[in-house]
Amino acid sequence: MWKICATCGVEHDAAAETCRICADERQWVPAAGQLWSELRELAESGRRARVEEVEPDLFGLTVTPKVGIGQRSHLIRTPAGILMWDVPGYVDQDAADQVRALGEVAAIVASHPHHYGAQVEWSRMLGGVPVYAAAADMEWIARPDPVIRSWQDRLDILPGITIRQVGGHFPGSAVAHWANGAGALFTADTVQSNPDRNSVTFMRSYPNRIPLSAAVVDRITRTLTEFEFDRLYDNFGNTIDSNARTAIQHSADRYIAWVRGDYDHLT
Repeated sequence: MWKICATCGVEHDAAAETCRICADERQWVPAAGQLWSELRELAESGRRARVEEVEPDLFGLTVTPKVGIGQRSHLIRTPAGILMWDVPGYVDQDAADQVRALGEVAAIVASHPHHYGAQVEWSRMLGGVPVYAAAADMEWIARPDPVIRSWQDRLDILPGITIRQVGGHFPGSAVAHWANGAGALFTADTVQSNPDRNSVTFMRSYPNRIPLSAAVVDRITRTLTEFEFDRLYDNFGNTIDSNARTAIQHSADRYIAWVRGDYDHLT
């Protein structure tokens, strides 16, 4: 029987003793040690999934009480099918039925290993949907399965939707670009939206406060100039509703200046 890490919500093979994702410097293991859960336990504790419309053909899926990190999954609907981006660490029949009611899911993709969630179980509940994982991060797959397919650099997953590897947070960290209207970028915490809703930041580890270098942030930002977009959605329901492309460049310039040492309030 497979199991779920209680801290990050990523599914693991039954033989796993430690969640490598949480033991890594980007995440953390509770003081009490490694904790595991199972779908049955989560269901009995009252977990429920809820799908809500964010904008036309875009939906957010959340689980309450949260499982693991508690990310919001995004469902991007196209005439060719739905992209499920960053699945949660919980699924039951009701959750699968809510997703199916929107249309057929064509692919499941995670922005990075912290958001692998219960991706294999979601695939099975949805009829064997292919799960795409960045080749650079395949070592973090904790529940191997034939539905998992590797990709690298750029993946035109559905008409109008492109997955792009930009690195930083993880080597395979990715964003999803949706060429709908003025364009939308789904960044999870590869590029994290700030509370001011006008800027973003970049980190190797958010909970452990490990920054990225100026060079890496510059590379990420230059890669994102390939896309035209106005809106940005992160992994916890935070958004930049307009001028997101400009906000990323401004934020990157500010970040690079600080870590490079351009500013010092004591001088």
